[in-house]
Amino acid sequence: MRIMIVDDDPLVQESLKIILEKDGDIEVVRLCGSGREAVSAFAEAKPDLVLSDIRMEDMDGLQATSEILKIDPDAKVILLTTFLDDEYINQALKVGAKGYILKQDCASLSDAVRAVYGGQTVFGGKIVERLPDLLNRSESFRWEDYDITPKEKEIVELVAEGLSNKEIAQKMFLGEGTVRNMISSVLSKLDLRDRTQLACFYYQRIKI
Repeated sequence: MRIMIVDDDPLVQESLKIILEKDGDIEVVRLCGSGREAVSAFAEAKPDLVLSDIRMEDMDGLQATSEILKIDPDAKVILLTTFLDDEYINQALKVGAKGYILKQDCASLSDAVRAVYGGQTVFGGKIVERLPDLLNRSESFRWEDYDITPKEKEIVELVAEGLSNKEIAQKMFLGEGTVRNMISSVLSKLDLRDRTQLACFYYQRIKI
């Protein structure tokens, strides 16, 4: 198994290399000091798996993962960090990382690498404990992903509160026809049928 290590600390690079190569079935083929270097080196090194730190000054691990997956959608990337940070974990899931492991769990690193190489997704024990909350957080819904404007967002919230088109129009100083058109636009963007579905969607997916 051929591995590329990405970390801006040379001592960490060497330590990870020693840990991974000690059993003989893993070969570290490239050491990179930044996410940008890793993206440039990926096509040439052709690693089976990339093990990358997250926090780096010249393109972080999340950005590098996203760029590497553009080069090869089947690439396997494990993100390694000292930080149990909800936002990092959430972003790791979104960009398509196959693993997120704390550096403190380095004793099980080789097993995690083998598992991801075999097609599994691996998260450290403390991170697994956080996943149910993260997957249900309201922050995981991104209005911009659906091209919904701030004004449309406000209308969705008012619909969910049970206000009629007329009441929304009065509250937002808009014409009733404008409100109707904006609601229709939102329904189309979210692939929903009517106001009732919109209100249910809001409470199930957004206001949790």
